[in-house]
Amino acid sequence: MSRTKISSKSIVVIDGNSLKLEDVEKVAAQNLSVQLSQRAYKQISKSRKCVEAIITENKPVYGITTGFGKFKDISIDSKDSKILQHNLILSHAAGVGESFDQIVVRAILLLRINALAKGFSGVRLDLIELLIALLNKNIHPFIPIKGSLGASGDLAPLAHLALVLIGEGHAYVNKELLPAAKALLRAKLKPLNLEAKEGLALTNGTQVMAALGALTLLNAERLAKVADIIGAMSLEAQLGSARAFNADLHKARPHPGQIKSASNLRKLLKDSSIMHSHVDCSLVQDAYSLRCMPQVHGASRQTFEHVRSVLEIEINSATDNPLLINDVVQYGGNFHGQPLALALDYLAIALAELANISERRTERLVNPALSNGLPAFLTENGGLNSGYMIAQYTAASLVSENKVLAHPASVDSIPTSANQEDHVSMGAISARKAFSILDNLNKVLAIELICAAQGLDFRIANGNNNNKQLLPGKAVLAAYKLVRKKIPHLKEDRQVHLDINAAEMLIKSGELIAIVEKTIGKLN
Repeated sequence: MSRTKISSKSIVVIDGNSLKLEDVEKVAAQNLSVQLSQRAYKQISKSRKCVEAIITENKPVYGITTGFGKFKDISIDSKDSKILQHNLILSHAAGVGESFDQIVVRAILLLRINALAKGFSGVRLDLIELLIALLNKNIHPFIPIKGSLGASGDLAPLAHLALVLIGEGHAYVNKELLPAAKALLRAKLKPLNLEAKEGLALTNGTQVMAALGALTLLNAERLAKVADIIGAMSLEAQLGSARAFNADLHKARPHPGQIKSASNLRKLLKDSSIMHSHVDCSLVQDAYSLRCMPQVHGASRQTFEHVRSVLEIEINSATDNPLLINDVVQYGGNFHGQPLALALDYLAIALAELANISERRTERLVNPALSNGLPAFLTENGGLNSGYMIAQYTAASLVSENKVLAHPASVDSIPTSANQEDHVSMGAISARKAFSILDNLNKVLAIELICAAQGLDFRIANGNNNNKQLLPGKAVLAAYKLVRKKIPHLKEDRQVHLDINAAEMLIKSGELIAIVEKTIGKLN
């Protein structure tokens, strides 16, 4: 097959070693194209020659001249090598459930290409070029979300990806689900007949859990900023104090994430007349959900930094078995997902905690016993109107669900392949749980956002005892005004889910962060 030619100016060059997490998101979400580096071409060709030598000499090498798993000691004649690889894809395509969405599938494709581009897997250049063509021509294999144990990597879902390469299975083309053969024909591509080692190289690997992990982490890092912004809005609406964010206080316990979050909060609350209006009040200190935002948000931030370090290594790693390194066949277990499984469980817990503390701030906003003078459930005419009463119920429901999802998957292991694979990581489950908690967190923060804006309405409208209008800090005011452009003040009851959806879009679109950073500069 001829090399894929790309005319786009936005191209991510793949060499197996230097892919960035941000590149994964750009290719997955923005449909950037990819191409191989010249170095990758050379490495791929070199490792393929090693495989061809093994076939010629009929050496006993796992997965090339032998069966797989428990069948590792059964020799396969060279004339049956293609059948062996073909059958491997068919038999391992045992995933169930709906397909991952397009963005996730694109990320999986990209990471599969990058791993093979390292030149340790022994596949032909034609195979990698066909994977690149799928990505660049927007052909997205149907990959079921369930079925991976995370060792030997993501076998079942990666087999479904590989099905499309051989003209089997299904793929989406412009959101239309087609038989793979028809999808390839539409793009003027031909299916491959897999040769020695190729089926094994396509199915061994951690690319599903790594793709999900990368996309979840990048969104988590943005939500750490969002949590600081919305938390600052809630603090202003409840007449809280900024004293707990003093720089010297946080230097006394210098966890990096805590210091970053406290710095953000100081910037967000700067020049607030609401803050200044009660600086000499009798309230000694705020509740933990307000006062301890740097400590809680910061702990999640440091979790994200750890997970980033794991993923940055993983997305540029060779994760199949065996590997062909310096012309030597190396057996091992690089496909085992434990490094990711533990990190992604940690990520899930950190996301759940951001939701937990956000829901507590929402409760304080709607509860007249805790809100420092705001009307019950943030409505002027309570009784006739319920205001945002049930929005807090929804937040409580979501954080409760998160507590179930945050239970670690990585502590489980069920032996498979007749006990040949007697310890597995369950890393794909860790990844899917973290992804689900991320979705819930977006909604929990959206609920806090609409409640904080409603609370600020009352502070700004009522002013102080001298009837002087009180305003929050410049950054909080910018965020508040953005919300009010999209979501009007809740004067009388309406469909609250529409408010929540609109607030969630402000968070997901990046508009909330953008307007704040335009006002006060970059946040940590």
